[in-house]
Amino acid sequence: QMSANDCQDPPDYWTIHGLWPDKTEECNRTWHFNVSEIKDLIPDMRHYWPDVLHSSLNRTQFWKHEWEKHGTCAATLQVLNSQKKYFGKTLELYQHVDLNSCLLKAGIKPSSSYYQMTAIKEALTRFYGVTPKIQCLPPEEGEKAQTIGQIEFCFTKELQLRNCTALKGESNSMQADLKLGTEELSVCSDTLPTYYPSQVQ
Repeated sequence: QMSANDCQDPPDYWTIHGLWPDKTEECNRTWHFNVSEIKDLIPDMRHYWPDVLHSSLNRTQFWKHEWEKHGTCAATLQVLNSQKKYFGKTLELYQHVDLNSCLLKAGIKPSSSYYQMTAIKEALTRFYGVTPKIQCLPPEEGEKAQTIGQIEFCFTKELQLRNCTALKGESNSMQADLKLGTEELSVCSDTLPTYYPSQVQ
């Protein structure tokens, strides 16, 4: 939407937003993103972690943002303590979670008819054994349905899936840092009908 000319073929599968440690942002401002450190990951990065909003040279702006804001914090864990490990491990977790095929197996696919949010949640919880955090765009004026926008999985420091329940003392500052147009993503309402579009208009 923001770069209509630039994003000719938006992906028709779920892609990666990022890997975010709780409660921390921009931990080491001097540790700058260096694309040459992940050059052998680039084909997978372009496919599974594309930047569909910014047309930048080589399309690395999104990755740079995610590294500088979140990766430099995640790097306190040995398993994520370099750019290669941070991006490589995120790709690995994405493949492991395999959200695209899970939703298809549960019969949840883009459709012009609405879903119940509770049905989507139940299907995901049944499949993964944990509760993810599902975020939506609120209904546009005059509309009754929210639009599914982002599905967040939570991991322990050992990178095992865990429930995405707010931990004691955890702030809400980890709300989506993704704005779609002027709308902001927020946790979906359980009661509103839910639209899972095949193409975001």
